[in-house]
Amino acid sequence: MNHSLQQRQIHNRKVRIVSRPVIVAENLSKLYQIGLLEERHQTFREAIMQTAAAPFQRLRRLSGGGRGDDRFWAMRDVSFKVPPGEVVGIVGRNGAGKSTLLKVLSRITEPTEGRVTIRGRVGSLLEVGTGFHTELTGRENVYLNGSILGMSRREIDRKFDEIVAFSGVEKFIDTPVKRYSSGMTVRLGFAVAAHLEPEILIVDEVLAVGDAEFQRRCLGKMNEVATSGRTVLFVSHNMAAVEGLCTSAILLSGGTLAAEGDVATVLRLYMSSLTTNAAPDEPAKKSLGKLLRAVRLMDESSQDVSAIQMGEPFSLDVRCWSDRAIMDAVCWLHIYNMYGQRLTTLSTRQQCGDRLTLPAGESSLSCHVPYCSLLPGRYSVLVSLEEHRTRLERIEDALIFDVLPKDVYGTGQTPRESDGVFATCATWHAETSECRS
Repeated sequence: MNHSLQQRQIHNRKVRIVSRPVIVAENLSKLYQIGLLEERHQTFREAIMQTAAAPFQRLRRLSGGGRGDDRFWAMRDVSFKVPPGEVVGIVGRNGAGKSTLLKVLSRITEPTEGRVTIRGRVGSLLEVGTGFHTELTGRENVYLNGSILGMSRREIDRKFDEIVAFSGVEKFIDTPVKRYSSGMTVRLGFAVAAHLEPEILIVDEVLAVGDAEFQRRCLGKMNEVATSGRTVLFVSHNMAAVEGLCTSAILLSGGTLAAEGDVATVLRLYMSSLTTNAAPDEPAKKSLGKLLRAVRLMDESSQDVSAIQMGEPFSLDVRCWSDRAIMDAVCWLHIYNMYGQRLTTLSTRQQCGDRLTLPAGESSLSCHVPYCSLLPGRYSVLVSLEEHRTRLERIEDALIFDVLPKDVYGTGQTPRESDGVFATCATWHAETSECRS
């Protein structure tokens, strides 16, 4: 955890003591009616068909079908409070209710039950580019979109050059948007919304759009907003961004509040819920795929384990089976952290260099690592098998394992999960001079 984030958390804890929450959600629930069509004028034929079908629809309702099966609770009894200046990450699987919650908080839709109290001006960035008119130029759409998002013309005038520079479409600002690529439209839409100055900013998955360079600028802008003292609600599947930007987190699961509090704790619970063997109490024995049958973690005595200690040697054993020989084979092992970041790659081609042939039938590939430099935490392994540079099989989360803490430096101090990714061997030397009066 970086120093500025720690300072922000300390500041937010102090503000929390003396300030009222800016957002109070009380038992929020949202019910949707699946398949409910918007009312419209019927044709004569449709009226006849509906009359003929009415007896069967009544019979279906009496037998227990119908409306009861068409009701879907997107959110149930969600309650929380957000202090001023807090940056809250909202995480959860697809369909967990994250976007529904943000739409209720943004007043786009009303809750079916419960209520929400918001103190301050709210700016929402839910769908980048909403409100753009394809026949208007980029310049005209900046003013149109800015107005839709609640900016005054004076605000837009003052920030226009900054918005255009951030978007990177200066050369085409007076060109109709219908001639823009989808990426240009997204960049301009985000640039407008990102330059709002509300007390409360609600953001939904904006870092999933655009190219890598634009995402980097988006992340920088979000960090600027997060450190400005404004309250932010931030939904993202980018766990590294949530961990880096947010001071607290909320986990939604099946439309309910599953956890809230410290970012690291909430993210650990979320990432654990995504894996089939979320708690690696024992090594996986099941077959993974057609060719790649198993990936096992073994200690220095070649025993199957589910966790290793820092500084200890370990091996990753890949069991394969094929009904024919695989020529020029390459096996890849990618190790990821709980935020989905690839930390390192182990490859038969990169580490061995020689061409590898796997015989027909069962075979085993073992990769030995003499020193585990990973910090304490949970990790996953993606395994992939190629032949003549053509992928044969690829399996994510083939193995989930834990790294346990250990005094690897011999100082009595144990590295922590929050210290980064790797434990680095280093020596310190201090030169001091006496202070003479």
